[in-house]
Amino acid sequence: MPEPVISARGLNHYYGQGALRKQILFDIDVDVMGGEILILTGPSGSGKTTLLTLSGALRSIDEGSLKVLGNELNGASRDQLVRIRRNIGFIFQAHNLINALTACQNVQMALQLEGSYSRAEARRTAVKMLEAVGLKDRVDYHVSQLSGGQKQRVAIARALVRNPKIILADEPTAALDRTSGREVVEILQKLANEQGCAILLVTHDNRILDVASRILTLEDGRIASFTSGIAANAGYLLGAFAQLHRKGDLLTYVHDLSDKQFIEIAERVTVEFEQLLQTLHLGNADAVRALLDELLDGFAFRIKKHLNADRVTLYLVDSEQRTLHSKVVREDGGSIPIEIPITMGIAGHVARTGTTLNVPDAYDVPFFDREIDKNSGYRTRSVLCMPIKDSKQRVFAVVQLLNKKDGGAFTEDDEKRFNEFANSLSLLVESWTRLQRL
Repeated sequence: MPEPVISARGLNHYYGQGALRKQILFDIDVDVMGGEILILTGPSGSGKTTLLTLSGALRSIDEGSLKVLGNELNGASRDQLVRIRRNIGFIFQAHNLINALTACQNVQMALQLEGSYSRAEARRTAVKMLEAVGLKDRVDYHVSQLSGGQKQRVAIARALVRNPKIILADEPTAALDRTSGREVVEILQKLANEQGCAILLVTHDNRILDVASRILTLEDGRIASFTSGIAANAGYLLGAFAQLHRKGDLLTYVHDLSDKQFIEIAERVTVEFEQLLQTLHLGNADAVRALLDELLDGFAFRIKKHLNADRVTLYLVDSEQRTLHSKVVREDGGSIPIEIPITMGIAGHVARTGTTLNVPDAYDVPFFDREIDKNSGYRTRSVLCMPIKDSKQRVFAVVQLLNKKDGGAFTEDDEKRFNEFANSLSLLVESWTRLQRL
């Protein structure tokens, strides 16, 4: 697993002295990985810009740990902070361009200050970057001759021209109209992805939230829950989730997480899912279904990997129709939907009885349906099948794992390891079944 490029643990920050001292950030824990776009949202005064400037080595650390590119900023010397800043590109709402210079000269300056580029090399590199952000015809225009969107493109070119490992952007679209704002973030997203850098972006602009790999909400200097952030921007975020579902980005992200990270995120997603459901009148229920479908697929994939199973099926119990609806996880992480009567097979038995079954050889169990193997061409050996119960202890889902990849049987330890996922999975599936009735 790659190391985060920004990692905060127990980060606290204060403004003022003595009786006027006020805490701005409280126990911030967050990681930002290379290649991802983390958007910071939240009300004014919540600490977003403070966290951004601390991450950019522009302020001293008061308490806690903040590592940037593996370097601890707490206690770092002035020279160390300067060296770290050379690996960071900054983009601000006000552009911070020098009006007396041309677009090209503003970008060149970022290279020439390093001293490793000749004037001619710096100009060639600057022109190439300005062309990449769509300013080929504005290279030698002075800043005063550029529109707001064009100025922000120059600022992006200046931030990216040194191939930084991190980009920090503070309200980059606040002064732009819808079209210009969208163009700016798409350019930022494209170029940053191509260069593999991480982006930490502060915004109040709900129009650009769909470019995020993750969204972190700050409230009163604290990281709010995942769903609190959704509640704050429900209408747009729910649509953004639908876009992630269509592009497949969410499931790809889930697949790349370690088990520990996946469980932590699952807990963040599910701990306040009731609040998420209450926001549906602000957004699109289909978008939430899309999100839940992705997360359920992700859970099934993670359980399969976690317990080293050859195949996993998540059955959703329809008590009225007396059927089990399932998602069979393929080797590539995708899923195949199927439907069987609740009276069939080991999964049906577990759904009816609510008891876990750990079977070393499925063919030794009388209620195993051999026709399933015959029709699918799949040879079932060991089976671990466990019920998922709702808040009233009713079985509303079943997880069935088939065949340990090492050829052995599932163990009691496998059952315990599955329980690490159980609480979050239960909440997700219960929410999913409720949404089907909306």
